[in-house]
Amino acid sequence: MTQDTASATLLAGYLAWLRHEKQYSELTAENYERDLRHLFTLAADTPLVALKPHHIRRFIAQLHSKGLGGRSLARMLSAWRGFFTYLIRDHGLSDNPCVGLRAPKSPRTLPQSLSPDEASRLVNISGDAPEAIRDHAIFELFYSSGLRLTELVDLELAAMRADIDSGEIRVTGKGNKTRIVPLGAFAIQALHGWMAIREQLAKPDETALFVGARGNRITARVIQLRMKQWGVTQGITSNVHPHLLRHSFATHVLQSSGDLRAVQEMLGHASISTTQIYTHLDFQYLSKIYDAAHPRAKKKT
Repeated sequence: MTQDTASATLLAGYLAWLRHEKQYSELTAENYERDLRHLFTLAADTPLVALKPHHIRRFIAQLHSKGLGGRSLARMLSAWRGFFTYLIRDHGLSDNPCVGLRAPKSPRTLPQSLSPDEASRLVNISGDAPEAIRDHAIFELFYSSGLRLTELVDLELAAMRADIDSGEIRVTGKGNKTRIVPLGAFAIQALHGWMAIREQLAKPDETALFVGARGNRITARVIQLRMKQWGVTQGITSNVHPHLLRHSFATHVLQSSGDLRAVQEMLGHASISTTQIYTHLDFQYLSKIYDAAHPRAKKKT
């Protein structure tokens, strides 16, 4: 068995374990696969069992020199570490060469968010075509409930029918954890509109809430592309993507309520430190208001 064949076999086994045992989403499994293929390319002819910490340090340095940032490298290193842990447990590997290694730090960037007016303009899609009605429901749901992309893709029609009029929905997030998130009036109305015409696109046996042009469960990539196209159509100058509406949801709720714990629960963050980045966004917003309104904040001309 060649080195490439052996690596491919181990990768296939690991991805199957992630999907079936860990119950990771398809998108997450694809991200792991991409990161691990980087490892195989960097290792070249060096067998996986022969890789040592100095090899991994060199690989990370090579990727960093090509412009990969600290967060991307940390994610990649985590994927590699998990893969070697799997090999130790199931395939007799003796050491994990990634243990104790850290990716270089990069400056922490604040997530971008839309203004309330921009968010309303983006989600306010009009049109009678089934795809437009579907996209309107998708965008309203993102902005109403702060869902992750994979959470929205995984929604089931039957569960939504049971929950929609209660003003809240149950979603399954990272680590297969279930949480309940609010559902606003505009989202409820848009979802009713979509479900009334869903059968025009959906295959008879499809269980997903949202479907693509072929009638199957819509993919994350299709949603990303549709949102980018609608962003241009709706005159939004920012780089429009699903996470932008999640960030906007969190920022606008925090600006209105000041309740960081509530935002943490709604976003499904395991640690409040992850949610605290939105306090920096909120402070930036308040600083602009202060600079514009306070007489002592204005510079003399």
